[in-house]
Amino acid sequence: MTSAKKQNKKGKGKKVILSIVSVILIITVVTAVVNVCLVASVNKKATSYKAVQIDEQLVPEKDANGNWVFTTDRDFRVMHLTDVHIGGGYMSYAKDKSAVNAVAAMITAQKPDLVIITGDIAYPVPFQAGTFNNKSGAQVVINLLETLGVYWTVTLGNHDSEAYSYYNRERVSGFYEDEALKYCLYQPGPADIDGKGNHVIEVKNSLGIITQAFFMFDSHSYTDGDYFGIWWKYDNIRQSQVDWYEREVLRMNEENNAVAAEAYSQKNQVLVECAPVKSLAFFHIPLVEFKDAWDELEANGFKNTDSVKFIDGIIGETGKRIFSGIGEDELFEKMVELGSTKAMFNGHDHYNNVTISKDDIIFSYGYSVDYLAYIGVSGEGSQRGCTIITIHPDTTFEIDKLNYYKDIILPDGFTREDVVMQFEDVTYQVPQKD
Repeated sequence: MTSAKKQNKKGKGKKVILSIVSVILIITVVTAVVNVCLVASVNKKATSYKAVQIDEQLVPEKDANGNWVFTTDRDFRVMHLTDVHIGGGYMSYAKDKSAVNAVAAMITAQKPDLVIITGDIAYPVPFQAGTFNNKSGAQVVINLLETLGVYWTVTLGNHDSEAYSYYNRERVSGFYEDEALKYCLYQPGPADIDGKGNHVIEVKNSLGIITQAFFMFDSHSYTDGDYFGIWWKYDNIRQSQVDWYEREVLRMNEENNAVAAEAYSQKNQVLVECAPVKSLAFFHIPLVEFKDAWDELEANGFKNTDSVKFIDGIIGETGKRIFSGIGEDELFEKMVELGSTKAMFNGHDHYNNVTISKDDIIFSYGYSVDYLAYIGVSGEGSQRGCTIITIHPDTTFEIDKLNYYKDIILPDGFTREDVVMQFEDVTYQVPQKD
């Protein structure tokens, strides 16, 4: 081959490569532009709602320990939401709007004092969302909740900081730490313990006695080399977090006893039992004890055992049914030992909404919001809704699971889609109460 022919062939090869690169660049730019435009439209919807009108809305203040504290002698209402799954890309545009609408409708209808979202706020899975950007989904939820004007916080889930997404867990935590946010009570937590977002919010009565504390934990993400979550190897609460939890409970016990002693000396009465302080826990991935408790019920023919009791709900997941952390941790054992935490709330498994108890501590799945992650889930409705936890001044509490389609009365101006209630006729035997 002559040198001229070689040069000509080489030149054609370069042109082909340049053409391919150009096409890729054009597709990338067009996709980016479309993503920006469609996410802007979702954000426009998120910021279009009216602020929720709450009579005598409670306003929290930070105490000397740096924790947010609500003070009230009335019932305190928490809304637990989970697995909102905002994709934040061009492929999830319509489903993101549905999720925004559902969250806004439930909060507007229920008017909670505090909203707690237990993870998977964003879902930056490219083949479903059309983006790797995990900030865009988080920002939609931030804008929505700030617009609604309710106090709120979050724990992080496994999808909030995927290995392939733009922002790592520390950066994601920073989205919620923004001091410009008026209603967000999220705190990153102590720097010397594992995870991001380990924090406490307290409710006190007018005497200064803590009537309920809410513990938020980072249940982390994937582990054991399963960087992309392909094998469902989920992490556990770490020992440093358990130690932090114990320190906080003991601190609050001491504070409560001091306040109670002062109240007794002045008024010769104590309004509530002060120690151990009563608390609830919130995180994304269920503890392995939740799975063990359910397995115990199944092994006993779905009848209560000496230690495990069925309360309500169903397990709609197949396979392992409860996708807990694969290892062991000491959080549940510490809760039993300290006697403070009486219930814990998680998400993660979207089709599960069961509530059971083990050793008198409640495990409770929240209804999910997800319109995106599970194939076909946007057209299904048995799993979608919220949980309302009503804390009474005497430290007792009630848990009410509200299905979005059956139990929520839509406020004016809201509509919802038609869905199939796929678990109306459960095909496996549901546990029976005593």
